Amino acid sequence: MNIRRVNVDELDTLMLWRMEVLHEVFADSENVDWKALEAANREYYVQEITRGGHIACLYDDEIGCGGLCLYNEMPSPENPSGRCAYLMNIYVRPQYRCRGYGMEIVSWLVDQAKTQGITKIYLESSESGKKMYQELGFKEMINYYKL
Repeated sequence: MNIRRVNVDELDTLMLWRMEVLHEVFADSENVDWKALEAANREYYVQEITRGGHIACLYDDEIGCGGLCLYNEMPSPENPSGRCAYLMNIYVRPQYRCRGYGMEIVSWLVDQAKTQGITKIYLESSESGKKMYQELGFKEMINYYKL
């Protein structure tokens, strides 16, 4: 497995990947100010990676990428530490799909979270990704709403 952590010293590479993901996922979106969105993502990476609030990774620099947003919520019986992670930007280029690379990226990121004592990990999934996440042990959430 050739997955590596990417830091802000490779910001331009991160941005190329992030914009590729956004263009694929939101290809049908209208009225998107792509330059403003790119600037906002660039600012996010600099701020969050620098403070330890985001882990970004690449698979072989050409296969895929992924990210893990680290944050705190109020502690509860199911999560006494309050530490959480949100999987995001999980992406494998079309020519490499269905070979297990996405699963490896997600597993690598989950391991990164677990080394920090984080066991509560969320994500949103496309229809095509649901089976993979279920195979990795993720459960669908009910009673979850978004405004």
